Amino acid sequence: MIVDFDVISEESRIWIYQSNRTFSITEINEIEFKIKDFLISWTAHGSDLQASFIIKYSRFIVISLNESFNLATGCSIDSSVRFIQDLEEEYDVSLLDKMNVSYRHGEFIAYKPLIEFKKMIKNRSISKKTIVFNNLINSKSEFLNNWEVPIEESWHNRFF
Repeated sequence: MIVDFDVISEESRIWIYQSNRTFSITEINEIEFKIKDFLISWTAHGSDLQASFIIKYSRFIVISLNESFNLATGCSIDSSVRFIQDLEEEYDVSLLDKMNVSYRHGEFIAYKPLIEFKKMIKNRSISKKTIVFNNLINSKSEFLNNWEVPIEESWHNRFF
């Protein structure tokens, strides 16, 4: 069951999938349709799940699940991962690789492999004030308050 992202509980569990490239408007429309179709039928042992999603900055797919409504199970989480893998294949993007970093470069969103990001820090191309996207957060509340933060306030700070 889909609910609007604005109304789903702030305690809802969240998964963030960052793309290695920006999606086109056409791709976003197609992906939104596919996500809605998936979430409508997403269940845990036959019980409906209350979920929502947004696509931020034409690059991040954010799926939330209200676990106070029904808990996700291993099978339901597996099915969501398979769905994301299907999107990766269909759109020739990387969505599941957590060894990459997205950050703001002026008004643009940059995407770098972690090893390259570390080199940029070492070369002082990036400062502690650079805004990064913390895709390891677990709840909608964290997403709203701690997703886009300066490096000095994120787990990325350990690279300084």
